[in-house]
Amino acid sequence: MDGRARGYGTTARLLHWLVALLILLMIPAGYLMTGEGLARGTRDALFLFHKNVGAALIAVVALRLVWRLTHPPAPLPAHLPAWQRRAAGLSHAGLYVLMVVMPLSGYVRVRAGGFPIEALDRIGLPGLVPRSDALAQAASNLHAAAAWGLIALLALHLAAAAQHALIHRDGIWQRIWPPIRRG
Repeated sequence: MDGRARGYGTTARLLHWLVALLILLMIPAGYLMTGEGLARGTRDALFLFHKNVGAALIAVVALRLVWRLTHPPAPLPAHLPAWQRRAAGLSHAGLYVLMVVMPLSGYVRVRAGGFPIEALDRIGLPGLVPRSDALAQAASNLHAAAAWGLIALLALHLAAAAQHALIHRDGIWQRIWPPIRRG
């Protein structure tokens, strides 16, 4: 393999990009729905989207975590400096923590606030937290703070991916990008 890193399997790649897509849709929806100047119908549609996609995200992230724990990734290439290995490990751990904290804190905020999550209600899943304004506010604060942490780590993750793909061209990017078949 010319010293480059082995790639992730198809399932890991699909889960990575599905989670990425959902998160990248959730961030602007969350920002817009809490901003000023939107028509009520648009705001309501964004809240519905954000709550229900967030509920789906909990399931997809759980599946991704189980997959990652049962299918460890190939080791990073030996040419990477130790500090980059540590940075990659810490940033990935942070992303995983925030991918759990974000949808769970959103769930708690909505349910403790007494609001429905239509997709979960439709399948008969009962609310798992008590109605509590104090709990809803604490979860809302955590959700907002974690959102900024997630945005910062995503920016770092994307910058590192771009560096590996465009500058170093060392195979790190290709580990997770869907393989391109030529010929």
